[in-house]
Amino acid sequence: MGNYNVKGTDLEWLDGVYEKLLVKMERECERVGSDIPYTPHNGRYQDLGMPGGLYFWTNGFWPGILWQMYGATGRTAYRKAAEGVEERLDETLHGFEGLHHDVGFMFLPSSVINYRETKNPDSRRRALHAANLLAGRFNPVGKYIRAWNESFQNDGTDISGWMIIDCLMNIPLLYWASRETGDPRFTHIAVSHAKTAQRYIVREDGSCNHIVIFDSLTGEFVDNPGGQGYGRGSSWSRGQSWAVYGFALSYRHTGDESFLNTAKQCAHYCISNLAVSDWLPLVDYRAPEEPVKYDSTAGMITACGLLELAGHVGEQEKSLYTKAAIRILRACDAKFSNWDPEMDSIVDGGTFFYHDPSGENTEVPIIYGDYYFIEAILRLKDKALFLW
Repeated sequence: MGNYNVKGTDLEWLDGVYEKLLVKMERECERVGSDIPYTPHNGRYQDLGMPGGLYFWTNGFWPGILWQMYGATGRTAYRKAAEGVEERLDETLHGFEGLHHDVGFMFLPSSVINYRETKNPDSRRRALHAANLLAGRFNPVGKYIRAWNESFQNDGTDISGWMIIDCLMNIPLLYWASRETGDPRFTHIAVSHAKTAQRYIVREDGSCNHIVIFDSLTGEFVDNPGGQGYGRGSSWSRGQSWAVYGFALSYRHTGDESFLNTAKQCAHYCISNLAVSDWLPLVDYRAPEEPVKYDSTAGMITACGLLELAGHVGEQEKSLYTKAAIRILRACDAKFSNWDPEMDSIVDGGTFFYHDPSGENTEVPIIYGDYYFIEAILRLKDKALFLW
């Protein structure tokens, strides 16, 4: 999936990280098994220790880690633990009213990859069910996939017409469903959503909005409010990372050059901001200088997006994106990684959103940070499975 031609001290670092990863994840798999983790407490994961329980959007990342490790090592313990999580997630499809647009995050790294690797018919059924649920969220007049289920927030705000940048990483489930079934409607929906994101989320300088509000009855644009970043008009780094990786994936699945160019535009914006912050991702690239808040997860996702981009360009650009990805990974590894095999999670420093008065979601280990770190390392080692 790569042939990234890593050399010199970068190769020494990469090989060292891979060896530590083998030790760390073997022990972690023994402890966690088919539990579904989010963030560790006192160094250990808890089963379903997240606010949304079994329906929470991050629940596909642990099986994704397990499948990546299975692909790299062939150890059956990883596959069996991943299949155990997937069987638990089956319950969410029966109680589907609790699922949102994030079913791609949940079922691409669990059911789709299981079906690709084993041809398990139950995995195919789960994945197609999830794809149909995602397609059913499409608003045909606005040409976007609706983000959340609730029509109104607690304060009465109408959110029935909201789309968010994150969904670019969910629509690969629709591309897969079209290929699997021969039904082009899934791809039509995915492409329509991505085109709407190009128009209303990505700014001319490559920065991104998090949220776009449409009138759900007419499809007309209403507003670009602030989201999980600092505020209106700011640049939430994890949203930027979803844009880099998401548009690159839409190019992979469709061959539409406009998606490749948009991915590059967003990538160059990220690289320019990361280069002046020692390759450590701030929570928001346009936040005030103080206080300094990092989000390592944005760095891990951006690195994966850059490595995806590197596979679709010529050698000179490939070198640019690969070197930038490695610089991000090395900087975050040096500052945030915990390689103690007796403690769960690798990458600390993840921040869920900028304005967190409790501090409980600021610069902590989060499961998707580990997933994208592991994916990036295995990509560079040419050992990664393609999950998206």
